[in-house]
Amino acid sequence: LPISIAIHMLSYIALYQHKEKITSDVLAGSIEVNPVIIRRLLSRLKGAGMITVHRGTGGTFLAREPKDITLLDVYEATENLKEEGLFHFHEHPNPRCPVGRDIHHALDGKLAEVQKAMEDKLASFTLSDVAGDIKV
Repeated sequence: LPISIAIHMLSYIALYQHKEKITSDVLAGSIEVNPVIIRRLLSRLKGAGMITVHRGTGGTFLAREPKDITLLDVYEATENLKEEGLFHFHEHPNPRCPVGRDIHHALDGKLAEVQKAMEDKLASFTLSDVAGDIKV
């Protein structure tokens, strides 16, 4: 959910940053979510160097060109992933059970491949690709 909201926000900013003042309330209205969620994501996007936020009369602007922001960048900035990545694997299966004893060996590499494929695909799309498909 955070990645789709963040991509919506960034697309809005890309398309309207020079036409209107973009605030968390404006973005919340476009997405129809609580402005608190928007402010939390704005903070993450700012921390990742994707946006700048000018308090008061300034508004929100992209810090990089849309073609230089990949969906992987947004994913990494917004999703609360631990070191193990997309798939949180139970850590202590029963070593006395044949399945429990070998499940990590049987599954860890496969899940790592899925994670890598997803990241590679996200890296192949940019904010420019998304914003370019929006008719304004």
